[in-house]
Parts: sequence; structure tokens; C-alpha cells
Amino acid sequence: MKNELIKILRENARMPLEEIASRLNAEPVAVAAAMDELEKEGVICGYTVVLNEAMLPDAAVKALIEVKITPRREGGFDSAARRIAKFPEVTDLILVSGSFDLLLTVTGRSLQEVANFVAAKLATIDGVLSTSTGFMLRKYKESGKIMQDDEDYERLKVCF
Repeated sequence: MKNELIKILRENARMPLEEIASRLNAEPVAVAAAMDELEKEGVICGYTVVLNEAMLPDAAVKALIEVKITPRREGGFDSAARRIAKFPEVTDLILVSGSFDLLLTVTGRSLQEVANFVAAKLATIDGVLSTSTGFMLRKYKESGKIMQDDEDYERLKVCF
């Protein structure tokens, strides 16, 4: 039941408990207990909302920052990642494979505020070798949800 419950919560974490129970052919009490257990186990860490931030009056500036780090002998990338995670500007932090080590999502009130964060806080951390910042211009899809579905999809014409 837990895997199906997680799948349903990924679709819509605000779905009423009774509807979730109905979809799982279970009692609401059993579903609530399963959710509590997943929270205690740390599988469910929180519930969030997917926002179309372009529709908000005071939209924040968001950036994706690639960070290359020198790993430590004891702990690898963890010490730098833990330090970076403590900054309130950092909303997401992921260790990745490839040409850089960490991928951060950073939020600020302006381009300058994000740039100042990178220059004054991020780049000065011991072990940070380089950063590459890309500012988010438009979000088309997040967490499986298409942000603006008002345009008709038209296949590109192929000419020979």
C-alpha cells in the first residue's frame, strides 16, 4: 500500500483522505496510519505546492547554479554541501554526476542579490573551485505539471 500511497501523494498531496482510501481500497484510518509511518521513517519529509510563479505579483528571481568542488578526504562532498545547504537563499541542493558536482537552486529578490550570494558567500567556501549560474527565465513544467497549457502543440513541418 505504501508505494501506491506515495504515487497518489505525488499526484496531489491535498487529495482528501477518504478519496485516497477509496483509490487504495483501504480504510481512511489505515491510510492515515501509513502516512504517519512514512513521515516517521523520513520517507515523507513534507508537503509542498507547485506554483506558477509567473502569475505571482512579487515573483522572485531564481537561478540554477552548478558548483565544482574539491572533495575532502574524510566525507567527500558532504562537508561543503552541508555548509551550502544552511544558506536561506538555497532552496534545492543536489549532488550530481557529470562535469560539476552540485546543482543548486537559489532564490533572491533581484539578479544582483543572487549575484552577490554567489560572489560573497558561495564562491568563498573552502573547496569550491568554480560556479556557473543560469537564471531561470520561464518554467514550462514542474513536478509533472505543465505551467501553461494554453498553446496548441503543432508538429514541425519536415521539408526535403
